[in-house]
Amino acid sequence: MSLLCQVLECPRSTYYYRAQPQDDAQLRTAIQETAGAWPTYGYRRITAQIRRDRKWQVNSKRVRRIMHLLRLSRRPKRKKRRTTNSGHAFPRYLNLVQGLAVTRPDQVWVADITYIRLKSEFVYLAVLMDVFTRRIRGWYLGRNLDQELTMTSLKRALASGHRPGIHHSDQGIHYAASAYVALLRDQEISISMAEVGAAWQNG
Repeated sequence: MSLLCQVLECPRSTYYYRAQPQDDAQLRTAIQETAGAWPTYGYRRITAQIRRDRKWQVNSKRVRRIMHLLRLSRRPKRKKRRTTNSGHAFPRYLNLVQGLAVTRPDQVWVADITYIRLKSEFVYLAVLMDVFTRRIRGWYLGRNLDQELTMTSLKRALASGHRPGIHHSDQGIHYAASAYVALLRDQEISISMAEVGAAWQNG
């Protein structure tokens, strides 16, 4: 056999090597458990998580193959949350800040709502920012997209002792609602709103 290996220029170890069948059962279980805990992870992050948690030196291509067999390779589409509802009967207001030169603090506050994606739910954040200083005047974080979100944010901002000359927002129902507008008017704050569909005019 040594002579044959020399003629073929093949190492003896290569001739005697027999591939060992891989037992994927443990790895399949680990992948399923990891994918269940982190449902948005692709095969690369699943591989890294298994290496970190279980101290296994597992190959990412092997993980990808098993995930494909388990039909875990297709990542679900992320849900999006809509934070603006402009379909309401409350009064609308003109855009007072379009082309306006902001030259001092508290000349213009801008208001907006965004959502924050957590592992198992969404939370919502309402923010009021002073345009000139870029300082946050008020904010509120809540689990529900209701009137309390924006009202609490505004009350917190006013409690700081600051008052804007202009409050600018989109035309969403949270900013056009009677209670919110009444609070602004009570503080003698001018109301400004972006046009519907004009995202570049938003705060």
